[in-house]
Amino acid sequence: MDKITTVTSRTVVLPVENVDTDQIIPARFLKATSKVGLGTKLFADWRFAADGTPKPDFVLNQPAAAGAAVLVAGDNFGCGSSREHAPWALYDYGFRAVVSTSIADIFRSNSLKNGLLPIVVDAAAHAKLLAAPGAEVAVSVADQTLTLPDGNKVSFPIDPFARYCLLHGVDELEFLLTQSDAIAAFETRRTNRA
Repeated sequence: MDKITTVTSRTVVLPVENVDTDQIIPARFLKATSKVGLGTKLFADWRFAADGTPKPDFVLNQPAAAGAAVLVAGDNFGCGSSREHAPWALYDYGFRAVVSTSIADIFRSNSLKNGLLPIVVDAAAHAKLLAAPGAEVAVSVADQTLTLPDGNKVSFPIDPFARYCLLHGVDELEFLLTQSDAIAAFETRRTNRA
């Protein structure tokens, strides 16, 4: 997993509420066991016509979306089933953060475990972001702040362990592996007491 300390990017605004994981990555693409290439299937039913041609009116098909790493979404983003492919697809596409007024719990957990930062902000900050598509924002994982286009900063919550993992570029297994000496010492002490 890549370290995420700061993200400075233009935003892509998708003001749709209740976007579920089947809309993020349709079920027919869940056979994939690799994260690589899933970004091409992100929002597939919204991005592409039945013949596979891009729909020019969808936000990700517009030139202004190219290279943006922050998605500003409507309320209750990532609801529905617990498919881990949803954050994989967003990450593979190039997003490093998703901002909303609420993000589904399982999606938030899956995102944090895969290097995608889910950011929950209040309605006022969210309204400013929705009104300024393509504006530049800055995210600091260390400070847990999002700097809005007007320069104001808003705080966002993040689990301390997930924050540690993002800042150090490790997933849960990699973290455990860094603790192998301490685990071995504990097991030795425990065995000797028995």
